[in-house]
Amino acid sequence: MTRQLRIGGVPEHFNLPWKLAMADKAFASIGGEVEFIEHPGGTGAMTAALRAGDLDAALMLTEGAVLDIVTGGDNRLVSVYVESPLIWGIHVSASSAIKNVADIAGRRFAISRYGSGSHLIAIVDAAERGFDSQKMSFVVVDTIDGARTALAAGSADVFLWERHMTQPLVDAGEFRRIGERVVPWPAFVVSARREYLSHSADALRRCLDIAADYAARLKRGADSAELISKTYEIDLSDASAWLADVRWSQDHEYPADDIHRVLTALRSQGVIPDAEVPASALWHAL
Repeated sequence: MTRQLRIGGVPEHFNLPWKLAMADKAFASIGGEVEFIEHPGGTGAMTAALRAGDLDAALMLTEGAVLDIVTGGDNRLVSVYVESPLIWGIHVSASSAIKNVADIAGRRFAISRYGSGSHLIAIVDAAERGFDSQKMSFVVVDTIDGARTALAAGSADVFLWERHMTQPLVDAGEFRRIGERVVPWPAFVVSARREYLSHSADALRRCLDIAADYAARLKRGADSAELISKTYEIDLSDASAWLADVRWSQDHEYPADDIHRVLTALRSQGVIPDAEVPASALWHAL
């Protein structure tokens, strides 16, 4: 069987529709093999895999996907995957002397990789709070387990990650959540290599449509919260609350305003050059 798609995503509840579709062999209808590859290292790891040609497409944090393209990645955004915004929890070790977000200015931030969401949103949060981002320092920890080790050892002070995935660590008394940051754009988009799009854009669209159908089923399923709770070891009430809030996209419309907001935020923080980049230059219509 020919390979139709290698797509990457984080091993989190957002991507359960893909895991369910894979388990049902739902992609067989497109006439080729589909491989869903989990990347615990997050968006930074997936941008590296796209650049290396190890992935054809990836389900990435919007801000990281935009940054990747603006800084030279030969990829294009093709669809919004999760249109609801991501809510980042701001965490410290439970034993940390840091008591509130006013105390995190200039601290050492654990990040999965440079260019990852944990890196970029830490800068976004600092800018929103009026902190000097130039005084921030970053400790690369690769995964959430790396962050647990770094915070416990005192080699990093603060860690930003999706709040529902860290809730078990907060409940267990390992992390303490001192604040949150909601970003004003869709949580995840689909980014694909231009070379892949040149010959397989239709196959990608069909795969995304299948995954969207599974997402719709998951959203309305009577036992979905229980499935999420068991699969990702999240308290049932937290799984229910997350499922009520999350919105997977059911179309491939061009989100011009959202991309523009990301570009403006990255530019204002000095993460990308001041030169204007049109949002349309980052997009490939399926």
